[in-house]
Amino acid sequence: MIREKYAILKSGTDIRGTAVSGKSEITLTDKVVKGIARAFGVFVKCKSGRANIRVAVGHDSRISSDDLNRLVSEALALEGVDVCQIGLCSTPSMFMITKDESLNVDASIMLTASHHPMDKNGMKFFTAEGGVESSDIDEILTIASSKSFDTCEPGKIEFVDYMPTYCDILVNKARTATGKEKPLEGFKIVVDAGNGAGGFYATKVLQPLGCDTTGSQFLEPDGTFPNHIPNPENKVAMDSISSCVLKNKADLGVIFDTDVDRAAAVGSDGLEINRNKLIALISAILLSEQTPATIVTDSITSVGLRNFIESLGGVQRRFKRGYKNVINESIRLNSLGEYSPLAIETSGHAALAENFFLDDGAYLVTRIIIEMAKLKEQGRNLTDLIDTLHEGVEELEIRMGFNNQNFKDYGLTILEEYKMHVESSCDGITLEEPNYEGVRVNFDKDNGDGWLLLRMSVHDPIMPLNIESSSVGGCSVIANHFYNFITTHKGVNFENLTTYINKVI
Repeated sequence: MIREKYAILKSGTDIRGTAVSGKSEITLTDKVVKGIARAFGVFVKCKSGRANIRVAVGHDSRISSDDLNRLVSEALALEGVDVCQIGLCSTPSMFMITKDESLNVDASIMLTASHHPMDKNGMKFFTAEGGVESSDIDEILTIASSKSFDTCEPGKIEFVDYMPTYCDILVNKARTATGKEKPLEGFKIVVDAGNGAGGFYATKVLQPLGCDTTGSQFLEPDGTFPNHIPNPENKVAMDSISSCVLKNKADLGVIFDTDVDRAAAVGSDGLEINRNKLIALISAILLSEQTPATIVTDSITSVGLRNFIESLGGVQRRFKRGYKNVINESIRLNSLGEYSPLAIETSGHAALAENFFLDDGAYLVTRIIIEMAKLKEQGRNLTDLIDTLHEGVEELEIRMGFNNQNFKDYGLTILEEYKMHVESSCDGITLEEPNYEGVRVNFDKDNGDGWLLLRMSVHDPIMPLNIESSSVGGCSVIANHFYNFITTHKGVNFENLTTYINKVI
């Protein structure tokens, strides 16, 4: 059984908690961090069947990273594990290091909390097979909270500068695909790293490919994130890179989250290539290479995206949110003989089959700039690939909390009751079939002209409500339909929905 102080740190397939004193109580205490690190050492030994193993440890730019790096390294060494300290790096690089036969690394730990506030930190775990599963996190936390660790011959701790090798992988990918040493000569691309770990992409990937990166911003690591949240889903962050593109008259803008496993782009016109547009862009690239192909996405993608993918000879499988969920579904389809080259979320997590199904923002952008270089020779640009994508006129997300302690069971009850409510509604309001997460409902032109998705959050005790409409005012019509249902459920805090309803009246 996992003790509470460890159980609360589980976040899907990651560990996340508070590492710096301030607004919240510290949950990533020295003892807890060391216990989890040693438990991972035990876990890897058991899985590998070997007593002598090597684990790499890297981190993003968070202010707590140096302390956690020291604690994790020392704890692994106490477990008899040889440790490779990588220093500042990206999350994807920490998986790729397990594939480098010259380094003989069995597993790795990335210290990051993605885009979360500066007082947070966490751990992501990899083996050569990929990121660990949710059940593996349970096993690691069970070991950490219950095991009395044995005394071992201490392992060695050494520093390994791996990021240049990882960058070379991306550079060589672009050179091989285009047949040119500097395929980006004549292009200007600006990078926004948000003071996270992604500054390397401008100096170590784009510049060697001949690209002008003048005007790139916030490349310096700074765990206080003084300029904006390093998050491609954040409006302030996206406005920042859009302004940067226009100011510098760039051909493309690129933005990463803190640990570079997510990305988004901005066209030369300053308009975002994000969410549905980003999925459409990389889907168009992959579908131009091979069809039929199934693109696995998360559950909140638009109707227009599905139509776009189908128009290119593809199939969209709209699956559960959570990057491991879409990745595992794409892997499953391939194992059944159904070609699926891409698993991608609207958040910017994108994993390609050709790249070990690793969600890697830098690899995704590299794939895009390769296509950009090829299109230039045809007198075309990236946005030409998605000019037939139909976008909704309005979209809305409302996040509702719970007034009920047993929120998981209560939330599932609400989902079932809402299904029955929809089934008894008027013509023109129908359940989406098949549907793999929550309740997705389609509304015809007389009832809002769009769709709604109600689901439980992957990580948090909230119930997100996503709405999209192809007509002005449609989101309000659909929101009112749901409002009439949810107001009878006092265990849900629907204050945000009420505020929206009152605002548009």
